[in-house]
This record gives sequence, C-alpha cells and structure tokens, in this order.
Amino acid sequence: MKIAVVTGASSGMGEQFVRFLDRDELFDEIWVIARRRERLESIFTDCRARIRAIPLDLTLPESIDTYADLLKTEKPEVAVLVNASGFGHFGAFADFPAEPQLEMIDLNCRALTAITWQTLPYLVRGSRVYQVDSLSSFQPVPYICVYGATKAYVLSFSRALNVELRGRGIRVMAVCPGWVKTDFFDRAVTDNTITYYNRFYTAEQVVTRALKDMKRGRDVSICGFPVRAQVFATKLLPHRLIMKIWCNQQKIKD
Repeated sequence: MKIAVVTGASSGMGEQFVRFLDRDELFDEIWVIARRRERLESIFTDCRARIRAIPLDLTLPESIDTYADLLKTEKPEVAVLVNASGFGHFGAFADFPAEPQLEMIDLNCRALTAITWQTLPYLVRGSRVYQVDSLSSFQPVPYICVYGATKAYVLSFSRALNVELRGRGIRVMAVCPGWVKTDFFDRAVTDNTITYYNRFYTAEQVVTRALKDMKRGRDVSICGFPVRAQVFATKLLPHRLIMKIWCNQQKIKD
C-alpha cells in the first residue's frame, strides 16, 4: 500500500500539501494527522486517494505510540512524509508561562523527530520527506526566540538527515518560508509586540515552490526572492546586526 503521511493537515501548509500531493501523484491512501477529527473528515472529500483521518495530539507521547502501532499493523510504503505540525508565540520570553513554550518545543522538535524516526523503516528508495520549517531558522529572532530556536533545530536536523539517507535514495528537505497567511497567526499573535510584516505569501505558493525544489534536488526550499535575499544577508552580516534590524522594524527598543 503506497501512502503519504501529512501531519498538521487540518489547515495551512499541511492542508495544501495534501491537496497538491493528491493532485500530482496516485496514492492508495493519504494519512492526515491533526487534533481535530471533524475538520480532517470535512475538508478532503474531493481527494482522489482514500483519506484516513488520524486525530492525534502529537505533543503527547501516547500519540506517537499510536502512530507507530498503526505503521506496524498496516506496513505501508510511505512515499511521502510531510511534517507540518507546529505553532509559535510572539512576545517576550519572560512574559509567557513556561508550559506553552515547552509545548512548542515538544511539537516543533520532539514530535517532528519522533514521527520521522517512526516512519523511516517504511520509507523506500524515492521517498521524500518535507519538514515544514521557517525563515526564522536562519537567525536568532528576539521576541519569537523559542519558536526561532525550534526552527533552527529543524533546519539542522533536516539537512544532516538528508545526507545520511542519500545512500538509501531518500530525500529530506526543510521548507523555510517567510510570512505565510495561515491559521498560525491565530495562536501566535497575543499582543502588539510584532507589528511589521514585510511580505506575505500563500500556503499554495510555498507548497508549489517546495514540490519544485524537491524535484531539483535541493535540501532547503525558500519561497520568494525577497526571502532568499534575506537569508543571504544572514550569512553575510553579524547576527547581532540582523537582530538589531529586526527589533528596529518592530519598533522594539533594546
């Protein structure tokens, strides 16, 4: 049984990955993972592949166990894995309780790593892994500091794993967009700390670029020339200066 697995599939880039993969490739099933079963069951009624809705809260260890047990039972061929689950918070680190910030680390890093590890035995030559990352992975980002740190982990992990799996013919790519119009902001924005958004992209644009970049053999996908230029600048300029520019854009005084 040839399948694709998409976490964070109930909205945003996860949802668009499901739709684009279903359009471009034939799968026996697409496993869609998110917390809301009713949402998963309602939005993919027009897909060609059979959609298997798997409601899991990936911050919970028992959810990872449930996913692992399902793989062992079904023994599928996982042609595509998309890790799109994640969230962020905008604001000063000291102003947030510890628990939601630790939950962010659990979902953005721990769950992504666990899902990848559990899926590896079922990947075959030609399989592809998309790790949804962020522009924040390339630099320290004050007032989004935990989120940025989790995304730096995803970038490093994904690029290194891509090298490790090269001999098996499996590709891993970090998808690193800038600002994207998704439900992410419903949870991330809690005050007016972050107010400057230079450019927005759509989830469709980001996924379209990611699929093209995977075919081109890249290990990082960055949607939009302005975002690629910003990434280039982070490689040339001291991060202290990059952080100062960011704070000035947000009108945050040191």
